[in-house]
Amino acid sequence: MNPSSKDPPSQGRVKAKGWSTDLFECWADINSCCLTCWCPCVAFGRIAEIVDRGSTSCGVSGAMYMIIMMLTGFGGSSLYSCFYRTKLRAQYNLKERPCCDCCVHFCCEPCALCQEYRQLQHNRDFDLSIGWHGNMERRARVAVSAYAATAPPMFQPPMSRLN
Repeated sequence: MNPSSKDPPSQGRVKAKGWSTDLFECWADINSCCLTCWCPCVAFGRIAEIVDRGSTSCGVSGAMYMIIMMLTGFGGSSLYSCFYRTKLRAQYNLKERPCCDCCVHFCCEPCALCQEYRQLQHNRDFDLSIGWHGNMERRARVAVSAYAATAPPMFQPPMSRLN
């Protein structure tokens, strides 16, 4: 084997990071825990809007989740939400833990949604209640105010009298 033709093992690969909280740490954020247990369609809709970067709304995603759940039970909605867990992991380079995404959602849908919600809210600093566009506006305002605080003051030239 020619060593010059072989790529180094780390080239082009980034090591996946762990989740900010474990799957069963739902109690870490009681608000998201209650939301995902009692209104999983709302929690899923908020997650999906952020993962899709605003291309689908919370309402549409949540309604789709609820319709699928009503027609197929938790199996169909778990499959739908599993797809978004995979997208979330790919976007933020997260490990597939504790097992494959579909198994996580089929075995414990509320815990999976709660973990994804916490990941976006606490580790990625999203306010899921205001959606993707609200978060982008908030970040733009913060960036503008940070720039204004560090920008040098602008001086006006002295007034002169024209004849």
